[in-house]
Amino acid sequence: MPKYISLVKYSPKGVENIKESPNRLDAVKKLCESMDSKVEAFYLTMGRYDMVLIVDGPNPETAAKIILSIASQGAVSTETLPAFPEEEYRKIISELP
Repeated sequence: MPKYISLVKYSPKGVENIKESPNRLDAVKKLCESMDSKVEAFYLTMGRYDMVLIVDGPNPETAAKIILSIASQGAVSTETLPAFPEEEYRKIISELP
């Protein structure tokens, strides 16, 4: 299943309600499950981004729906990257002209 890495930043609203963040993460996990996806990993980070979320999803359309649903709540903003595991990376490189 394709992987998507989301780099997440708290919005002012998200920081204002920081103690609700674990509940929001639980809601994201449930949302993913309802859309045939799964949160593979979650990390609280320090620096440019506040969190990293790795999601397995069936396709880019589903990933977009999940990310748009999360962002529409107003607590965070995201930058999401499709990710290729090593096996796919090696295949892509081997097929270069």
